[in-house]
Amino acid sequence: MNLADLRAAREGGPKMAMLTCYDFTTARLMQEAGVPALLAGDSAANVILGYDSTLPVALDFMIELTAAVRRGAPLCFLVADMPFGSYGMGVSEGVRNVCQMVKRSGCDAVKLEVAAGHARLMRALADIGVATVAHIGLKPQSVGLVGSYRFQGRTAGEAAGIVALALQMEQAGVAAILLEAVPPEVAHAVMEQTTVPIIGCGAGSECHASVIVTQDGLGLTPHRPRFVPTLAEMSEPLREAFAAYVTAVQTGAYPTPAHDYVMPPREKAAFLEGDEKMERRLK
Repeated sequence: MNLADLRAAREGGPKMAMLTCYDFTTARLMQEAGVPALLAGDSAANVILGYDSTLPVALDFMIELTAAVRRGAPLCFLVADMPFGSYGMGVSEGVRNVCQMVKRSGCDAVKLEVAAGHARLMRALADIGVATVAHIGLKPQSVGLVGSYRFQGRTAGEAAGIVALALQMEQAGVAAILLEAVPPEVAHAVMEQTTVPIIGCGAGSECHASVIVTQDGLGLTPHRPRFVPTLAEMSEPLREAFAAYVTAVQTGAYPTPAHDYVMPPREKAAFLEGDEKMERRLK
């Protein structure tokens, strides 16, 4: 899967499903299940590292995480998140850090949470051939400015600003736009006025692709956002499995001889004989 498949969704092809992924093992399973697109998201700060926001994760951490996902799912379309602080200090630094992400992780595209001031950076990245995804609407990296994780486009003015920003990002050469937590009317307007694929994250059913945080969909987080479907309820089965292991160890049910490694009989006899001689000498 690649960017052409996402563009085909824009032209009326099958909509693209995308899930967040943060490790090799899960990436392998997702590819085997037929998930076409993965987002190595900075939401790892929340669901993997336990932070209250996405702000603490570093660029090197995101590169290593994305590279692990790439190794697990070499056939998926892989988008990497650029973390907070990795592209806000100027165009040259932003380009340098994005190039590090692309070269070291093997991702297909990078996602940046953008404002109007990032247009020059997005143009510079497009000029050197980097596929970028402009993340607009609710931007978790801006929680310090916004004050809370509230949906965007609540007023006519906010909605118009989102549409204007989407147009500006398209003009700057982005490959796609991710819309997070906006009413469907806003997403519809963005799709009507732009020509790039729109990835929805709580942005209604019209978007050309949809992405959710996998742990939310599996019931592994304390609160599931209203737009996230229930893929499975995995928290209780996992708790039960962990508890069963504890009980097995405490009661002696595990490990059993079936779990032991077995020496060849001749080697075992020689070892035991030598061990007995050592014990006699020590006495």
